[in-house]
Amino acid sequence: MSPSLPARARLGPFASQLRARCSNNAVPGRTIISSSASPATEPAPDSLDKPQGSRRKPLSAAQKQFLDRALRVNQAGELAATLIYTAQAPPINKAHPHLRPLMKHMYDQEAGHFKYFNEILAKHRIRPTAMYPMWSAAATVLGWSTGVLGREAAMACTEAVETEIGEHYNGQVRELLGWVEGMEARGEEVGEELQGLVKQIRRIRDEELEHLDHAVENDAKQANPYELLTGVIRVGCRGAIWVSEKV
Repeated sequence: MSPSLPARARLGPFASQLRARCSNNAVPGRTIISSSASPATEPAPDSLDKPQGSRRKPLSAAQKQFLDRALRVNQAGELAATLIYTAQAPPINKAHPHLRPLMKHMYDQEAGHFKYFNEILAKHRIRPTAMYPMWSAAATVLGWSTGVLGREAAMACTEAVETEIGEHYNGQVRELLGWVEGMEARGEEVGEELQGLVKQIRRIRDEELEHLDHAVENDAKQANPYELLTGVIRVGCRGAIWVSEKV
């Protein structure tokens, strides 16, 4: 397929099915390629935008366990993202200087996400995954190898990773919104902390999906071999998420 075609025309059947327009925190008119249902179809509980009192019912044990697992995975994923971009940047910026601002922009956002989840884990005394050293090494190798392979491979890496991360964050957002709707139905206060967490994870999810857009716009699908490369990376991401939830 000709690389001169517009990005949207190069998405292919699979990515076209994943395309969704996000109405939350996105730049007007920007297409968000989501690996799940459109964020625009998410529930919108009224209490997310209403002032909350200081009293609320504590989370159940199951809800706390869910958050422990989810936030541990989020921190590990954002660590990996910062290391991937750190390793990709030197070869990509050298070969394609015009991509330097984009690479920095995506890295800066990932670093901000990582900082946020570090603070949340420390505040609630949630242990990081025991696989931290292994994921750090794997992310660095992945970033370096795809960066050396060239712009298309680096962008295909971003597309694959962000597809899985988008799916992961979408699941978390919908779970948390379900909690909020349940609290509203029972006449309970949501609380400022849960309210803020939902908003932050939504924002982070939307920024990750913007990275997916950037990757497609910069010829991720022209990587060779595209299917093998993205398939292996996506399977690796799913495995890392599964392990990090448990270890």
